[in-house]
Amino acid sequence: EADLDRGGDVSSWRAILRLGATGAVAPGVTAGVSFNYDYSDYSFSNPAAFGGTAPWGVVQRYGVSVPLAFALRDNWSIGVTPSFDWHRENGADSGEALSWGAILSATKLYEGGNRLGLGVGVYDRIDDTSAFPFIIVNWRLGDRWRLINPLPAGPAGGAGLELDYLFDSGWSLGLGGTWRTYRFRLSETGPVPNGIGEERGVPVFLRATREFGRGMTLNLYAGVVLAGELRVEDASGNRLRSDDYGTAPLISAVFSARF
Repeated sequence: EADLDRGGDVSSWRAILRLGATGAVAPGVTAGVSFNYDYSDYSFSNPAAFGGTAPWGVVQRYGVSVPLAFALRDNWSIGVTPSFDWHRENGADSGEALSWGAILSATKLYEGGNRLGLGVGVYDRIDDTSAFPFIIVNWRLGDRWRLINPLPAGPAGGAGLELDYLFDSGWSLGLGGTWRTYRFRLSETGPVPNGIGEERGVPVFLRATREFGRGMTLNLYAGVVLAGELRVEDASGNRLRSDDYGTAPLISAVFSARF
């Protein structure tokens, strides 16, 4: 829960599901497919900036991405990941909720398995075109320290940076941050019919990770969201109302398995 600057408060919880596969399709070429689903439930209490009425409630995102990677000479590789997502509040028109674009990247593999590269994301996200650069890094700073990207880049923003420490017990601890912007179509029967909602903020977090055998990982996160903002636009993307929210606590558990 976080206080809204102009009065009232907001809280939310989110469930995220990712299912995908990848593999070699030709010498030096890998391809895959990933299916994405997010369920976000927002609760508002007397949000003064939005006329005392909740600007949105349950928001869902579902989509697909197709990562492609091509190996080049001198340990370079390039990648492209096009994606299509539908991001909408319950009751919104799916045909008006499409976000699409791609991540482009170039990385180099160095001695010891270190990787370094640059990427750029370009997306058309519901009446708003955006482009953002980001750094790709997986670099050992010693026997126990690494600098890595904590999250995949995508329509919501770049991959961020995290400093990671490995313990003898198999646990690792990381401190990181990134920025995220969620943009979605609003319900046809809500306060702003067929409008656009947006949430943005800078998550800063502490992560504890435990690996269980080969390919299974549990990640526990605790942190805060800084510089949070909520806004509502009309159907054409013109801003109508907005409000900032104070530092919001963040807690999350993520389980992943690879086969």
